Amino acid sequence: MSLGKRSVAEFIGTFWLVFGGCGSAVLAAGVADVGIGYLGVALAFGLTVLTMAYAIGHISGCHLNPAVSIGLVAGKRFPAAELLPYIIAQVLGGIAGAAVLYLIASGKAGFSISGGLAANGYAEHSPQGYSMISGLVAEVVLTFMFLMIIMGATDKRAPAGFAPIAIGLGLTLIHLIGIPVTNLSVNPARSTGPAIFVGGWALAQLWLFWLAPIIGAAVAGVVYNAVAGECECCEKK
Repeated sequence: MSLGKRSVAEFIGTFWLVFGGCGSAVLAAGVADVGIGYLGVALAFGLTVLTMAYAIGHISGCHLNPAVSIGLVAGKRFPAAELLPYIIAQVLGGIAGAAVLYLIASGKAGFSISGGLAANGYAEHSPQGYSMISGLVAEVVLTFMFLMIIMGATDKRAPAGFAPIAIGLGLTLIHLIGIPVTNLSVNPARSTGPAIFVGGWALAQLWLFWLAPIIGAAVAGVVYNAVAGECECCEKK
């Protein structure tokens, strides 16, 4: 499969992640009496990854996340030469997903972008008022664990065919932990899309939601190989 086609798949998948996950938070979470709440939003994010893993996993690997791509490079599962096109496609997909969400959400009377469009934040912009340090630690640790799940579930020694389920449920659990802290990112593309439309504070705090996931993912890629033994590319030599 050409790099161009794989990049398009990453664009579509990341669009779905942001539109589906953030859309559930913006459009459905706060509806009186029937709103889905944190639990529903966490499940929505997990379902976007699970569905896309089956839809495009065989095309692009279904990274949907610059931190995941970087972690897989660190873990010797993905070539560094293809990293930039993947990241560009993921960020553009995240922006497109946020754009469609904004278009839909702004059609309701009384809508205000000050509500955040599910943007990530810390301190006064944390859903439950958690500090910058809390947000930083949460994003690093939760991204680390997400990459450990991905690396393990997609290891050729793992049971075949179940990786999307493990990864989707893993992301659901991660959101259940992290939504109260930062609205949960673990994904710079997911953070960038809404932040562009919210502007102001969301753009000012965006650095954390690039730095922390990348650190957590890169460390996980190295740690998984150290714990699990030789990587697939080494075994082929």
